[in-house]
Amino acid sequence: MSSRALRAVAVYCGSNQGTDPVYARAAASLGRLLAEQGIRLVYGGGDVGLMGVLADAVRDAGGEVFGVITRALVDREVAHPGLTNLTVVETMHERKATMSDAADAFIMLPGGYGTFDEFFEVVTWTQLGIHAKPCGVLDVDGYFEPLRALLDGAVRQGFVSEVHRELVITDDDPARLLGRLAAWTPVTTDKWLESSER
Repeated sequence: MSSRALRAVAVYCGSNQGTDPVYARAAASLGRLLAEQGIRLVYGGGDVGLMGVLADAVRDAGGEVFGVITRALVDREVAHPGLTNLTVVETMHERKATMSDAADAFIMLPGGYGTFDEFFEVVTWTQLGIHAKPCGVLDVDGYFEPLRALLDGAVRQGFVSEVHRELVITDDDPARLLGRLAAWTPVTTDKWLESSER
């Protein structure tokens, strides 16, 4: 299986750190790994929760961090002040589209509604052929086991095809997950939509 060069990875994660320190440790570990491998972090531009931990880890390890944040969130003073580049946009949709365009792959860390929304939008864009980019989940301490069960149940009940279930790559090891994302081959399907139609 051939590998693609991952130059930039978008990471979606919580604006809180969660109740267990394991989540912050995982975010920091992923951040250091991205920097070590020369992969640019693309993320939501925040200085709070796992977002801040992740960005700080990349920056502290000498990596490049590209943040995308809405003006409303900047005005609430949650933007990270020490990024390589921070782009301010007007809407959440513009934020998500900008992050998607800037990334070669996507990773979801633990988080809440916003994290789920952002990740599954790019999964859907892969499914629809809007882009051909791999989507991965870093399963920290079993956090995403219920999600895996949900997706498997959706396959059994006929709402998600087997081939589209494989669009969500799950692993509990960050280095192995990056390797699987780099080795991912797009599913051959008829393209439904263009990127301008998202």
